[in-house]
Amino acid sequence: MKVKVKKMKEKNSAIFMQHAILSLLILLLVPSSSSARLNSDESFDVRQHLSTVTRHGAVKDIVDNSFVPENIPDGCTPVHLNLVARHGTRAPTKKRIKEMDRLATSLQALVANAKERKLSLDNIPAWVFEWTSPWKGRVKGGELIVKGEEELYDLGIRIRGKYPNLLNEDYHPDVHTIKATQVPRASASAVAFALGLFSGRGSLGPGKHRAFAVSTESRASDLLLRFFDTCQSYKNYRKNEEPAVEKLKEPIFDEITRDLSGRYGLNFTRQHISSLWFLCKQEASLLDITNQACGLFNPTELSLLEWTDDLEAFVLKGYGNSVNYRMGLPLLKDVVESMELAIKANEEALPSGSYEKARLRFAHAETVVPFSCLLGLFLQGSDYNLIRKEKPLELPPKPPQSRTWRGSAVAPFAGNNMLVLYSCPARKSKYFVHVLHNEHPVPLPGCNNSDFCPFDVFKERILEPHMKDDYQAICTVKDVVPQSKLSSLFGWLFSWQSDEMESDMVDL
Repeated sequence: MKVKVKKMKEKNSAIFMQHAILSLLILLLVPSSSSARLNSDESFDVRQHLSTVTRHGAVKDIVDNSFVPENIPDGCTPVHLNLVARHGTRAPTKKRIKEMDRLATSLQALVANAKERKLSLDNIPAWVFEWTSPWKGRVKGGELIVKGEEELYDLGIRIRGKYPNLLNEDYHPDVHTIKATQVPRASASAVAFALGLFSGRGSLGPGKHRAFAVSTESRASDLLLRFFDTCQSYKNYRKNEEPAVEKLKEPIFDEITRDLSGRYGLNFTRQHISSLWFLCKQEASLLDITNQACGLFNPTELSLLEWTDDLEAFVLKGYGNSVNYRMGLPLLKDVVESMELAIKANEEALPSGSYEKARLRFAHAETVVPFSCLLGLFLQGSDYNLIRKEKPLELPPKPPQSRTWRGSAVAPFAGNNMLVLYSCPARKSKYFVHVLHNEHPVPLPGCNNSDFCPFDVFKERILEPHMKDDYQAICTVKDVVPQSKLSSLFGWLFSWQSDEMESDMVDL
């Protein structure tokens, strides 16, 4: 009997501890009413705070002023360029279009309910009363929109201007290799980019365009640009981790739901807030409308909503677990191998036009984010030592704390990484890799935080640490699904609950 009582006490103590820790987590995550609010003046531009729905032009010139890029030494010339780019701004997917139609119906029901309760409607913004989805009646979605075409077209023009000796000679498909995924918005982005890159170089139409080739791989076998489609260990990890991510986001959405319900007198639910946040991102990014759905939230709330998106990208696509980025190893190897071929051609003094000068790739956020992580970008302090050991990092700090990991910087629409190989005959190391993200030099932690890294050092410190396993070894399902710190914690905190939310597996 005494043993039974003792076990019951231990069980009750464990449950009490679980609830205590849960309460502490919620207190830490929910924005305090007494915390400092972000300025609501014109300096806060919501179009720069839309996580991975941010347009390239809104953030491309926002740089870390604390980092001083290296000056490219005299006598160094670019001999090869690698580009890994995300597609441009796109329309919402079919699933999201349906969600917006449901939101329109829900808003009308919320207004009707407020009228039935004889509440004042003065605080409800005028647009809410008559709002219908801009995509109402659409049955297809996800395509590259005009703004997205312009992003990639302009990017092609800028890159050609930056590297004229690489990109100004006559086009040949073996000299300028263009690859894209089979998803139409990615291949359309490749076309828009190449139209800009080769504009004025052909004889087609008033723009003197020329034809070019874009190669694609089947989704089922595209290990370079859609490795996330075929990596089973990653898919298992993501499925296992998504409920924990949603649990971590819930306190933020619950607090904002309460605040907006009180502010406007409408019975908002967490789902309403989620849909309104999505609408805010679409309106601001695609339509340049910032005074409707985005106007419902104050800057502090918008920053917290942005953080929830950044958190999800960190855990499910980024540094949350090593499988997220290690599955991108085939792409990193392809980049390095292209540089080795360029070095061989340069050493043999092959004539221009007889070897590849640029390898241009167009894919998705699920491609760009892991590739950025393989390079070790967007790390703070000693984090690089942790990822070399394939350890998960601490989660991005919640606003108002500052953070390096921002979806708007890591993978906005048309976000890109460029690795430019330079020949420096007069230096001890004859070849260097210049690393740029969104067209700006960025520090490479594996190369003493320099953006201009000797090629041998790049191979040794960036590529080699990931080479102990190949793609098959990384992506073959083991007996135990890899877990991050987040899922390990929530695994026992919420073991008594089972209310998984629907997952949106549509790639970005």
